[in-house]
Amino acid sequence: MSEKNHDGKRSARERMAAEREKQKSAEKRRRALIVGASVVCVLGLAAVIGVVAANSGKDKKSDAAGPVVTPSGATGKDSLAIPVGKDGAKSTLTVWEDFRCPACKAFETTYRPTIHELVDSGQLKVEYHLVTLIDGNMGGSGSRKAANAAACAQDAGKFSAYHDVLYENQPEETEDTFADNAKLIELAGKVDGLDTSAFQKCVNDGTHDSWVTKSNAAFQSGGFTGTPTVLLGGKNLYADQSMTPAKLKQMVEAANKG
Repeated sequence: MSEKNHDGKRSARERMAAEREKQKSAEKRRRALIVGASVVCVLGLAAVIGVVAANSGKDKKSDAAGPVVTPSGATGKDSLAIPVGKDGAKSTLTVWEDFRCPACKAFETTYRPTIHELVDSGQLKVEYHLVTLIDGNMGGSGSRKAANAAACAQDAGKFSAYHDVLYENQPEETEDTFADNAKLIELAGKVDGLDTSAFQKCVNDGTHDSWVTKSNAAFQSGGFTGTPTVLLGGKNLYADQSMTPAKLKQMVEAANKG
């Protein structure tokens, strides 16, 4: 074999090896995108308190005593789910979220456009369950109060828009900004028609506090390990490290054809 051919084959092998490494790196980045929310939540809390687990998500400051007042239109077991989308949608995405949880914000940022597209086209219904995990882990009451405010928005038919506003304006995890009702009412001003006297009273009275506490208890007893927990057809999407918004869309479309 000539020296020239030998060098050419060696160069080709080196190029192939470099390409394989490039593909491996791209795959790692892609997987990191979907699991990033979970990892960020774990690392963020671990750095402060050492653990993120559902069984430590109890409200340590719970003044949510009183009758359980269910938000308008809530569905599911014990009426603990807030539905978004058409009832006739064949696929249902179940989402357990905490408005103080940075991992939940990461999930929303990545998947919201696809979820909105599927909901708006009638292909998907989302059932939101509200959790107070961060209140229990970090202290404070912002998770509960934000969830109560979101339930008040549901009463006004504005849950989806207000839900998005809360995540778009989420404070730092260590700052309990959402514990301030005035802040929650201020943010309602970003949703057309939500900042009404009825909404303000609902927020200030903590009308749905006991319902939020009951929802969090369901999360704890459900055996979940953290937020967000996202289920499609009973399958936890985070168990599939190859999950992406595009794959989620494909799964929903395939299920709807079946």
